Amino acid sequence: MNNKSWKPEVLVEGKWATNGLRFATEVEAFESAMQTRMRWWMVEDVRAAESEDPVNYRIAQGKLTAVELVEA
Repeated sequence: MNNKSWKPEVLVEGKWATNGLRFATEVEAFESAMQTRMRWWMVEDVRAAESEDPVNYRIAQGKLTAVELVEA
């Protein structure tokens, strides 16, 4: 798979869930998933998964920031 981005995923009641955030690195996506885990009660696990979606966010110094999308 030629990934374009990484997405954060959380495991809730046996099902993986994600949101619209897409990151350039696996580390950023995992950090985002961990931040979600801190806010949600029922998270069993977290992971970063490859995505074909364009990058639209980044995390720098713990802060989530929207990234301007560039049309190809």
